[in-house]
Amino acid sequence: MSLSAIGLAGRYAGALYALAVDSGKVDLINEELTNISGLLGASLDLEKLVSSPILSRSQQQVAITTILEKSGADILTVKFVGTLAANGRLSALPRVIGAFYQEHARRQGQVTAEVISAVALDDSRKMLVEKTVARLAGSDKLLLSMRVDSSLIGGLVVRIGSRMIDTSIKTKLSRLESAMKGVA
Repeated sequence: MSLSAIGLAGRYAGALYALAVDSGKVDLINEELTNISGLLGASLDLEKLVSSPILSRSQQQVAITTILEKSGADILTVKFVGTLAANGRLSALPRVIGAFYQEHARRQGQVTAEVISAVALDDSRKMLVEKTVARLAGSDKLLLSMRVDSSLIGGLVVRIGSRMIDTSIKTKLSRLESAMKGVA
């Protein structure tokens, strides 16, 4: 999937990626975005700063650039996130980071996939699922994320790029219910 296909976040991520390539800082920017993402998840105050409609663009810009500068972030990261704030797009930062990761993985030849299971998988099952998904994706460079969604009841949902394989009991029950309504 191209960055333009994923909208605003993709366009910003594409611009940042191009700047990072031009300056030879792709790995550094990727690492810094990982750190920012971690901070967003760990700090309610930072999350409020990023998503607050109450703060003006300039207030958000000053605050976020100050935080990044004091944390020792590269000037490219500081300017980019400051530009997001100045343009009133700071709330899109988590999506921009995700789009940047996808582009980075794509350029590294990695295939991204997500596995959603009804219960947490033990290590042996994780390895089996990872091998199977890598085979389905046709790549040994697999960037796999796994999460649990108990509403699935059982089975798995696997997303490889835009392709989805749904073997969950929830979906099977839903299809059965639809089929039965058609009979009645």
